[in-house]
Amino acid sequence: MSVATRSETRPALHRKAARRPARTRGEATVIAKITMAFVCTLWLLPTVGLLVTSFRTKDDANTSGWWTVLTDPASLARLTTDAYGEVIAQANLDEAFVNSFAIALPATFIPLLIAAFAAYAFAFMSFPGRNALFILIVSLLVVPNYVALVPVLQLYGDLRLTGTFPAAWLAHIGFGMSLAIYILRNYMATLPRSVLESARIDGASHFTTFWRVIMPMSVPALASFAIFQFLWVWNDLLVALVFVGPGENQPITVAVKALIGQQGQGWQLVTAGGLVSMVVPVLFFLSLQRFFVRGLTAGSVKG
Repeated sequence: MSVATRSETRPALHRKAARRPARTRGEATVIAKITMAFVCTLWLLPTVGLLVTSFRTKDDANTSGWWTVLTDPASLARLTTDAYGEVIAQANLDEAFVNSFAIALPATFIPLLIAAFAAYAFAFMSFPGRNALFILIVSLLVVPNYVALVPVLQLYGDLRLTGTFPAAWLAHIGFGMSLAIYILRNYMATLPRSVLESARIDGASHFTTFWRVIMPMSVPALASFAIFQFLWVWNDLLVALVFVGPGENQPITVAVKALIGQQGQGWQLVTAGGLVSMVVPVLFFLSLQRFFVRGLTAGSVKG
Protein backbone atom coordinates (compact mmCIF):
# COMPACT_ATOMS: atom_id res chain seq x y z
CA MET A 1 0.00 0.00 0.00
CA SER A 2 1.37 3.40 -0.96
CA VAL A 3 1.91 6.31 1.39
CA ALA A 4 -0.94 8.23 -0.23
CA THR A 5 -3.31 5.33 0.24
CA ARG A 6 -2.37 5.06 3.93
CA SER A 7 -2.92 8.76 4.51
CA GLU A 8 -6.35 8.54 2.89
CA THR A 9 -7.29 5.47 4.95
CA ARG A 10 -6.41 6.97 8.36
CA PRO A 11 -8.97 9.83 8.28
CA ALA A 12 -11.64 7.32 7.26
CA LEU A 13 -10.76 5.12 10.23
CA HIS A 14 -10.81 8.12 12.52
CA ARG A 15 -14.24 9.11 11.21
CA LYS A 16 -15.58 5.61 11.83
CA ALA A 17 -14.14 5.60 15.35
CA ALA A 18 -15.72 8.98 16.00
CA ARG A 19 -19.10 7.76 14.81
CA ARG A 20 -19.19 4.70 17.06
CA PRO A 21 -19.23 6.53 20.42
CA ALA A 22 -21.99 8.86 19.18
CA ARG A 23 -24.06 5.89 17.98
CA THR A 24 -23.41 4.08 21.25
CA ARG A 25 -24.51 7.10 23.27
CA GLY A 26 -27.64 7.39 21.18
CA GLU A 27 -28.50 3.74 21.71
CA ALA A 28 -27.89 4.09 25.45
CA THR A 29 -30.18 7.11 25.54
CA VAL A 30 -32.96 5.22 23.76
CA ILE A 31 -32.59 2.25 26.11
CA ALA A 32 -32.66 4.58 29.13
CA LYS A 33 -35.83 6.28 27.88
CA ILE A 34 -37.54 2.94 27.22
CA THR A 35 -36.56 1.67 30.66
CA MET A 36 -37.78 4.87 32.30
CA ALA A 37 -41.08 4.68 30.44
CA PHE A 38 -41.52 1.06 31.50
CA VAL A 39 -40.77 1.80 35.16
CA CYS A 40 -43.08 4.84 35.17
CA THR A 41 -45.86 2.74 33.62
CA LEU A 42 -45.49 0.08 36.32
CA TRP A 43 -45.42 2.81 38.98
CA LEU A 44 -48.58 4.49 37.68
CA LEU A 45 -50.51 1.29 37.01
CA PRO A 46 -51.98 0.98 40.55
CA THR A 47 -53.07 4.63 40.44
CA VAL A 48 -54.75 4.07 37.08
CA GLY A 49 -56.57 1.07 38.54
CA LEU A 50 -57.62 3.19 41.51
CA LEU A 51 -58.95 5.87 39.19
CA VAL A 52 -60.91 3.45 37.01
CA THR A 53 -62.36 1.58 39.99
CA SER A 54 -63.58 4.84 41.54
CA PHE A 55 -65.88 5.34 38.53
CA ARG A 56 -67.20 1.77 38.36
CA THR A 57 -70.44 0.56 39.91
CA LYS A 58 -70.38 -1.56 43.05
CA ASP A 59 -71.46 -4.71 41.17
CA ASP A 60 -68.80 -4.27 38.50
CA ALA A 61 -66.09 -3.61 41.06
CA ASN A 62 -67.03 -6.76 43.00
CA THR A 63 -67.31 -9.09 40.00
CA SER A 64 -64.44 -8.13 37.66
CA GLY A 65 -61.12 -6.35 37.55
CA TRP A 66 -60.73 -2.75 36.51
CA TRP A 67 -58.87 -3.75 33.33
CA THR A 68 -62.09 -5.17 31.87
CA VAL A 69 -63.07 -1.59 31.06
CA LEU A 70 -60.48 -1.71 28.27
CA THR A 71 -62.04 -4.78 26.65
CA ASP A 72 -65.74 -4.57 27.56
CA PRO A 73 -67.64 -1.65 26.00
CA ALA A 74 -70.68 -2.39 28.17
CA SER A 75 -68.61 -1.99 31.31
CA LEU A 76 -67.24 1.27 29.94
CA ALA A 77 -70.77 2.56 29.40
CA ARG A 78 -71.68 1.88 33.05
CA LEU A 79 -69.04 4.21 34.49
CA THR A 80 -70.53 6.62 37.01
CA THR A 81 -69.59 9.25 39.59
CA ASP A 82 -71.94 7.90 42.26
CA ALA A 83 -69.02 6.80 44.45
CA TYR A 84 -67.78 10.38 44.78
CA GLY A 85 -71.23 11.54 45.80
CA GLU A 86 -71.45 8.86 48.48
CA VAL A 87 -67.97 9.67 49.74
CA ILE A 88 -68.78 13.38 50.12
CA ALA A 89 -72.06 12.56 51.85
CA GLN A 90 -70.77 9.89 54.23
CA ALA A 91 -67.22 10.91 55.12
CA ASN A 92 -67.64 14.64 55.83
CA LEU A 93 -64.59 15.33 53.70
CA ASP A 94 -64.83 19.09 54.18
CA GLU A 95 -64.24 18.77 57.92
CA ALA A 96 -61.64 16.04 57.36
CA PHE A 97 -59.72 18.29 54.96
CA VAL A 98 -59.67 21.11 57.49
CA ASN A 99 -58.51 18.72 60.23
CA SER A 100 -55.74 17.36 58.01
CA PHE A 101 -54.50 20.88 57.31
CA ALA A 102 -54.70 21.69 61.02
CA ILE A 103 -52.45 18.68 61.72
CA ALA A 104 -50.12 18.75 58.70
CA LEU A 105 -49.15 22.44 58.60
CA PRO A 106 -47.94 22.82 62.22
CA ALA A 107 -46.40 19.33 62.14
CA THR A 108 -44.39 20.42 59.09
CA PHE A 109 -43.25 23.95 59.94
CA ILE A 110 -42.56 23.54 63.68
CA PRO A 111 -39.95 20.76 63.28
CA LEU A 112 -38.57 22.60 60.24
CA LEU A 113 -37.83 25.68 62.31
CA ILE A 114 -36.44 23.77 65.31
CA ALA A 115 -34.29 21.54 63.10
CA ALA A 116 -32.93 24.57 61.24
CA PHE A 117 -31.60 26.02 64.51
CA ALA A 118 -30.06 22.67 65.44
CA ALA A 119 -28.55 22.19 61.98
CA TYR A 120 -26.93 25.62 62.14
CA ALA A 121 -25.38 24.74 65.50
CA PHE A 122 -24.05 21.42 64.20
CA ALA A 123 -22.66 22.99 61.03
CA PHE A 124 -21.15 26.28 62.23
CA MET A 125 -20.78 26.25 66.02
CA SER A 126 -18.21 24.41 68.14
CA PHE A 127 -19.21 22.90 71.46
CA PRO A 128 -18.21 19.80 73.44
CA GLY A 129 -19.76 16.56 72.19
CA ARG A 130 -21.04 18.04 68.93
CA ASN A 131 -20.13 15.09 66.73
CA ALA A 132 -21.28 12.50 69.26
CA LEU A 133 -24.63 14.26 69.68
CA PHE A 134 -25.10 14.49 65.92
CA ILE A 135 -24.37 10.78 65.50
CA LEU A 136 -26.86 10.00 68.28
CA ILE A 137 -29.58 12.05 66.58
CA VAL A 138 -28.93 10.48 63.18
CA SER A 139 -28.94 6.99 64.70
CA LEU A 140 -32.54 7.55 65.81
CA LEU A 141 -33.52 7.28 62.13
CA VAL A 142 -33.19 3.49 62.35
CA VAL A 143 -35.58 3.21 65.31
CA PRO A 144 -39.12 2.24 64.12
CA ASN A 145 -41.78 4.77 65.04
CA TYR A 146 -44.24 2.18 66.32
CA VAL A 147 -41.82 1.23 69.11
CA ALA A 148 -42.73 4.50 70.85
CA LEU A 149 -46.50 4.37 70.28
CA VAL A 150 -47.46 2.63 73.52
CA PRO A 151 -45.36 4.73 75.96
CA VAL A 152 -46.29 7.95 74.15
CA LEU A 153 -49.97 7.00 74.25
CA GLN A 154 -49.73 6.37 77.99
CA LEU A 155 -48.06 9.74 78.46
CA TYR A 156 -50.78 11.43 76.41
CA GLY A 157 -53.41 9.73 78.53
CA ASP A 158 -51.86 11.14 81.70
CA LEU A 159 -51.72 14.61 80.13
CA ARG A 160 -55.23 14.26 78.61
CA LEU A 161 -53.95 14.96 75.11
CA THR A 162 -55.40 11.90 73.40
CA GLY A 163 -57.74 12.78 70.55
CA THR A 164 -56.45 16.35 70.16
CA PHE A 165 -54.40 18.10 67.50
CA PRO A 166 -51.39 18.69 69.82
CA ALA A 167 -51.11 14.92 70.26
CA ALA A 168 -50.55 14.49 66.52
CA TRP A 169 -48.29 17.55 66.33
CA LEU A 170 -45.94 16.36 69.06
CA ALA A 171 -45.80 12.82 67.65
CA HIS A 172 -44.94 13.94 64.14
CA ILE A 173 -42.48 16.54 65.39
CA GLY A 174 -40.64 13.94 67.46
CA PHE A 175 -40.63 11.29 64.73
CA GLY A 176 -39.49 13.71 62.01
CA MET A 177 -36.86 15.71 63.86
CA SER A 178 -33.91 13.38 63.19
CA LEU A 179 -34.41 13.39 59.43
CA ALA A 180 -34.87 17.16 59.41
CA ILE A 181 -31.63 17.81 61.29
CA TYR A 182 -29.74 15.36 59.09
CA ILE A 183 -30.91 16.91 55.79
CA LEU A 184 -30.48 20.54 56.88
CA ARG A 185 -27.11 20.05 58.54
CA ASN A 186 -25.66 18.32 55.47
CA TYR A 187 -26.92 21.11 53.23
CA MET A 188 -25.67 23.92 55.47
CA ALA A 189 -22.24 22.30 55.64
CA THR A 190 -21.91 22.84 51.87
CA LEU A 191 -22.51 26.59 52.09
CA PRO A 192 -19.41 28.79 51.59
CA ARG A 193 -17.67 29.72 54.82
CA SER A 194 -16.69 33.08 53.34
CA VAL A 195 -20.28 34.27 53.63
CA LEU A 196 -20.33 33.37 57.32
CA GLU A 197 -16.98 35.07 57.92
CA SER A 198 -18.17 38.22 56.14
CA ALA A 199 -21.23 38.35 58.39
CA ARG A 200 -19.01 38.04 61.46
CA ILE A 201 -16.74 40.83 60.24
CA ASP A 202 -19.80 43.04 59.87
CA GLY A 203 -20.67 42.34 63.50
CA ALA A 204 -23.61 40.01 62.94
CA SER A 205 -24.57 37.73 65.79
CA HIS A 206 -25.27 34.03 65.38
CA PHE A 207 -29.01 34.67 65.24
CA THR A 208 -28.65 37.42 62.63
CA THR A 209 -26.35 35.25 60.54
CA PHE A 210 -28.74 32.32 60.81
CA TRP A 211 -31.90 34.26 60.01
CA ARG A 212 -30.67 36.66 57.33
CA VAL A 213 -27.88 34.69 55.65
CA ILE A 214 -28.14 30.93 56.22
CA MET A 215 -31.92 30.54 56.07
CA PRO A 216 -32.37 32.26 52.66
CA MET A 217 -29.50 30.17 51.26
CA SER A 218 -31.02 26.95 52.64
CA VAL A 219 -34.39 27.25 50.90
CA PRO A 220 -33.83 24.12 48.73
CA ALA A 221 -33.12 21.93 51.76
CA LEU A 222 -36.00 23.46 53.70
CA ALA A 223 -38.36 22.79 50.80
CA SER A 224 -37.10 19.20 50.45
CA PHE A 225 -37.83 18.37 54.07
CA ALA A 226 -41.13 20.24 53.92
CA ILE A 227 -42.21 17.97 51.06
CA PHE A 228 -41.17 14.83 52.94
CA GLN A 229 -42.82 15.87 56.19
CA PHE A 230 -46.03 17.22 54.70
CA LEU A 231 -46.61 14.13 52.55
CA TRP A 232 -45.83 11.84 55.48
CA VAL A 233 -48.17 13.66 57.88
CA TRP A 234 -50.98 14.11 55.34
CA ASN A 235 -50.95 10.44 54.29
CA ASP A 236 -50.35 9.05 57.77
CA LEU A 237 -52.95 6.69 59.16
CA LEU A 238 -51.17 4.92 62.04
CA VAL A 239 -50.38 7.99 64.15
CA ALA A 240 -53.77 9.52 63.33
CA LEU A 241 -55.63 6.39 64.46
CA VAL A 242 -53.59 5.91 67.64
CA PHE A 243 -53.37 9.49 68.90
CA VAL A 244 -56.40 11.21 67.32
CA GLY A 245 -58.82 8.48 66.25
CA PRO A 246 -62.27 8.86 64.71
CA GLY A 247 -64.38 11.78 65.80
CA GLU A 248 -64.61 15.50 65.28
CA ASN A 249 -60.82 15.88 64.95
CA GLN A 250 -60.24 12.98 62.54
CA PRO A 251 -58.04 13.73 59.50
CA ILE A 252 -58.90 12.65 56.00
CA THR A 253 -57.01 9.35 56.23
CA VAL A 254 -59.18 8.21 59.15
CA ALA A 255 -62.32 9.43 57.37
CA VAL A 256 -61.44 7.48 54.22
CA LYS A 257 -60.60 4.38 56.24
CA ALA A 258 -64.04 4.49 57.85
CA LEU A 259 -65.66 4.22 54.41
CA ILE A 260 -64.68 0.57 54.09
CA GLY A 261 -67.17 -0.49 56.77
CA GLN A 262 -66.87 -3.19 59.41
CA GLN A 263 -67.14 -6.04 56.90
CA GLY A 264 -65.37 -4.41 53.95
CA GLN A 265 -68.57 -3.82 52.03
CA GLY A 266 -67.64 -0.28 51.06
CA TRP A 267 -64.17 -0.87 49.72
CA GLN A 268 -65.02 0.61 46.32
CA LEU A 269 -65.72 3.93 48.08
CA VAL A 270 -62.17 3.96 49.41
CA THR A 271 -60.85 4.33 45.87
CA ALA A 272 -62.82 7.54 45.36
CA GLY A 273 -61.89 8.86 48.80
CA GLY A 274 -58.24 8.02 48.23
CA LEU A 275 -58.15 9.95 44.97
CA VAL A 276 -59.78 12.96 46.60
CA SER A 277 -57.20 12.90 49.41
CA MET A 278 -54.35 12.76 46.85
CA VAL A 279 -55.13 16.17 45.38
CA VAL A 280 -53.49 18.26 48.10
CA PRO A 281 -50.16 16.37 48.41
CA VAL A 282 -49.77 16.24 44.62
CA LEU A 283 -50.27 20.01 44.35
CA PHE A 284 -47.90 20.58 47.28
CA PHE A 285 -45.19 18.47 45.68
CA LEU A 286 -45.57 20.11 42.27
CA SER A 287 -45.29 23.57 43.81
CA LEU A 288 -41.94 22.75 45.48
CA GLN A 289 -40.47 20.16 43.13
CA ARG A 290 -37.86 22.54 41.68
CA PHE A 291 -36.12 22.54 45.08
CA PHE A 292 -36.49 18.82 45.74
CA VAL A 293 -33.49 17.22 44.00
CA ARG A 294 -31.20 20.18 44.64
CA GLY A 295 -31.91 20.12 48.37
CA LEU A 296 -31.38 16.36 48.69
CA THR A 297 -28.18 16.04 46.67
CA ALA A 298 -26.34 19.15 47.91
CA GLY A 299 -25.00 17.44 51.02
CA SER A 300 -24.45 13.97 49.59
CA VAL A 301 -20.71 14.37 48.96
CA LYS A 302 -19.43 17.17 51.12
CA GLY A 303 -20.33 17.71 54.74
